[in-house]
Amino acid sequence: MKWVDIQTIAEELNDKFPEIDPKTVRFTDLHRWVMELDGFDDDANRAGEKVLEAIQAAWIEEAD
Repeated sequence: MKWVDIQTIAEELNDKFPEIDPKTVRFTDLHRWVMELDGFDDDANRAGEKVLEAIQAAWIEEAD
């Protein structure tokens, strides 16, 4: 998985953290959690605010 795999990342986060409301997640935590996902293999520095916003939005959709 890479940072561009927004939907897959959102699905994985939703599965791993079902008790978390993605609307309340700080980007620092989101970044760390994505980096810790099984199968994630990308450079930590490639994720900017826009990427994290897209992941959070997709996760919100997934959680609804």
